[in-house]
Amino acid sequence: MSSPEPVQNLLGGPAPTYLPDEHAAARTALAEGQPPAQVAAAHPASSLVWAVLAEQTLDGGDDVVHAVTAYAHARTGYHRGLDALRRAGWRGQGPIPADHLPNQGFLRSLLALSRAADRIGEDAEADRCATFLVEAGTSVGEVRSLT
Repeated sequence: MSSPEPVQNLLGGPAPTYLPDEHAAARTALAEGQPPAQVAAAHPASSLVWAVLAEQTLDGGDDVVHAVTAYAHARTGYHRGLDALRRAGWRGQGPIPADHLPNQGFLRSLLALSRAADRIGEDAEADRCATFLVEAGTSVGEVRSLT
């Protein structure tokens, strides 16, 4: 799948960032039901697999071990996604469209990081991540609908 053509931004802000579809194999492996930890080991650069691990861990329990483990998974996905965004030309601001499939791993990692930070009482980080979603042109609700 090729990246969409850049959209002319009539508002004068940065153009949307569309990540290249470099991790289709990881997405396929998850869709086929392969265990996310095995997929992460095979495709560690994929934000999506780290997001899935974080989401599953958050959904697996409310104790501190689940929260800290989810935080680690989400932070890994977040940083892998930031690396990919920077390689794609993102300079720290501008839209990251949630409807573009390759962007979804980063956005899901960002939301999972917000949720995990909230669970461990790191309120400033939870708020920063939720704000980042809005500044990226999406919302918590839109990203939750992706899972």
